[in-house]
Amino acid sequence: MKSTAQIFKALGDETRLRIMALLVNNQELCVCDIMAALDLPQSTVSRHLSYLRNTGLIDDRRQGIWMYYQVNRERLKYAASIFDLLAKMLIQLDQTALDKRNLKKHLTAKEQNSCRLKMQI
Repeated sequence: MKSTAQIFKALGDETRLRIMALLVNNQELCVCDIMAALDLPQSTVSRHLSYLRNTGLIDDRRQGIWMYYQVNRERLKYAASIFDLLAKMLIQLDQTALDKRNLKKHLTAKEQNSCRLKMQI
């Protein structure tokens, strides 16, 4: 029960919901990608990513100076019904659509030698 409550607490913040919406629809994103999509400063994005990571909803990995984040698929299996409901709700929000457009624009314009990896949009 505590674990489920932690998930809901983590998802009870608009910024974290927006981050999860991006990560659920992409294999992996760098902090700079999330910053560009949400139009938020690095410190804000990093703080929310840290919260989501500590809850176990996302995983991170370092490659050189870049940090990459992705949904924790094992945790996703545990909370599949929560994420299904979340995805259905988020897809209907104008903000989610705007974030997705911002991300696509950012990834298209991003330099080849930057932190970009193969992404799905």
